Parts: sequence; structure tokens; C-alpha cells
Amino acid sequence: MTHTWKIALQFFDADDLVREGRRTSAHAVLTTAEGATLEGHGHARRNPQDPSVPEIGLELAASRALRDLADRLLAATSEDIAAIEHHPVHLHA
Repeated sequence: MTHTWKIALQFFDADDLVREGRRTSAHAVLTTAEGATLEGHGHARRNPQDPSVPEIGLELAASRALRDLADRLLAATSEDIAAIEHHPVHLHA
């Protein structure tokens, strides 16, 4: 049996710093095969003295959003196990 979960990454303008290429925000949404969703967020900001390389901002914001999503998924899993086991559960990454 195979299960497919999808992750969508969206990048968006948060303020004037984005238009100047200095700030990038990312929103990651995980959708399970059953339709449940979980979200993560990440941001990156370029130092004004650094060269403008938009791909780096996208990569950093995406990685932070995915890390946030992973942390939230781990916490949700801990809560699910705790509900079954009837005691607190702490999972480590």
C-alpha cells in the first residue's frame, strides 16, 4: 500500500522589503491522503550590503518553512500517540 502526501510551498510579499529583494516569506502546507492539513512558515532577510540573489532567499525561507512544518508534524504525532497511550509522549527529531 502506498500513501501520498503533498507539500505545497508558496512564497509571498510581506512588505516593502520584499520588493527590494531583501525579505522573502514562505508558507508550507502539508496535505495528507485523507485531506488533513498542517502548515509551516519561514522567512529570510538579506543584509542590505549583500548582493541580491533571490534564489537564496527562496531557499532559506523554504527550508525554514519546511523545518517549522516538520516540528509541527512531530508535535502532532506526539499528541496522537499520547492520546492512545494515555500519558505524555515526547518524540525527538
